[in-house]
Order: sequence, then structure tokens, then C-alpha cells
Amino acid sequence: MYLVRLSHAGPHWNLARPMEEQTGWLAHASYMDLLVDEGIVVLGGPLDDVRVVLAMEAESEEAVRAVLGRDPWSGTHLRIDRIDPWMIRLDGRHTRADRSNIGSWP
Repeated sequence: MYLVRLSHAGPHWNLARPMEEQTGWLAHASYMDLLVDEGIVVLGGPLDDVRVVLAMEAESEEAVRAVLGRDPWSGTHLRIDRIDPWMIRLDGRHTRADRSNIGSWP
């Protein structure tokens, strides 16, 4: 799992408009929905008007960069600020029974 912090610092980001009114919003939103459907993006959303955080399931930082590089907003609206490996120790999506059935946790 990786924790990714992005910022709305791309040259096409218009600070006067909300996210849903930015150019290319539908293409970006569709791509992000696909990543959620595929289980790549586990959690995500804005922290404030400038920062966005994603929890992503990936094999490596390079894989995270490759996936985000295909986002229609990559470089134009969003820029990667930081990618950190993140070991999840507490996960409310799994019950105690789930954890005991899978052997080692996480």
C-alpha cells in the first residue's frame, strides 16, 4: 500500500473554480472511478483546496507513478508531491474473523 499526496499545482488548474468545474473533469473522474473499481485506489479525496491524498494498492512506487501518469489530469491539473510506502496495521474493512482466516495480517 502506498500513501500518495498530490497537489492542484498543474498549469491548467483554475483556482477560481471548484474541482468539478475544472477542464477535463469527466475524463479524470472516470479514470479515478476505474482505479477504484480495479482495487488500485482504496481511499482518496481532497484534504483542502490544494491537496489530495490517495491510498493506493501497488507493487512499487514506480507502479504508482505509472498508473497516475495515465490520469488525464497528470501534469496539467495534478502533480505528485510525495509517495510513501504505508503498512496498514488497522483496517476496519476486515473483521477479526477475516484476519484469522488469512493467516498473517495484514
